[in-house]
Amino acid sequence: MLYSMNRDSELSLKELVTRYHQGVSKSYEMYLYSIQHFIKVAEVAILDAGNRKTKLLPTDEDKRFTPKLYENKFVQSLVNHKGLQEQFKKFTIEARIDSDNVRMLYAEFSKSPIYKNFISQDNISDEDFIEVLLALYKFCYHEEVYEDLIESNYHWWIDDESLVIGVMKKTIKGLPYDSSNKFYEEFIPDDEAVTDFGELILKSVVSKDKELVDLIEEFLVNWDPDRVAILDMISIKMAVCEMMYCPSIPTKVTINEYVEISKQYSTEKSKEFINGILDHLKNYLSEQGKIVKEGRGLIEE
Repeated sequence: MLYSMNRDSELSLKELVTRYHQGVSKSYEMYLYSIQHFIKVAEVAILDAGNRKTKLLPTDEDKRFTPKLYENKFVQSLVNHKGLQEQFKKFTIEARIDSDNVRMLYAEFSKSPIYKNFISQDNISDEDFIEVLLALYKFCYHEEVYEDLIESNYHWWIDDESLVIGVMKKTIKGLPYDSSNKFYEEFIPDDEAVTDFGELILKSVVSKDKELVDLIEEFLVNWDPDRVAILDMISIKMAVCEMMYCPSIPTKVTINEYVEISKQYSTEKSKEFINGILDHLKNYLSEQGKIVKEGRGLIEE
């Protein structure tokens, strides 16, 4: 959002905050999309079973085949979960699912050794079921056709991919779910993170931009602020605001987080540059009494 404002001088803070909240909501929506898509790919096993039964010369594998990838207590706990299905309807998730994409992914996954071994076995442990379901999801998100589809629906995918994949794996490992278990609510962004932290940083960077640039400029030895990569400068501004206005977050954590962010969004040399600048700024701001931390283990920092 801050990069957008840097590129578009007409963008107001109010609009920026609105877009920010929309982006956060889309992160949760991507999670719901991933669950629904996962269910739909597994459901193609029913179509596969029907096609195998209509073959004139079915193989032994065809005769043994059952749509157990879909018809099992794990996937069915998602299919029959009223609360989850209501979430799908609320965000109109199914309308975004592409049936051709779903069938294509199932067809390719059905060729994999793990799936062939899965359908050949009669007695499968719960652990093996979860392993196959994890393999199915892993297969999907590694496929270009899946990535293209989700990116066409959610432009934030490249930013939230690792987050969504992580919570999807956790969700699958937790199967099956009782209908009273609203597991998905665990991943709804909470107000503290979204407003008290994210929105605070966003507004602080915008409202104190000149003050931040003047402060940072003092530590840019032989560097003009205009020559610093835009994303590096944005990251430094955000980190400074986090150090000063988020009393419960250790400064070491702040520095480490923004160094990690630079690895994903900026240049190869950015991590060393940002780490060095933030370390100097941390020491200076601490000496000036502008960094005050609260809570056990933070006061002495």
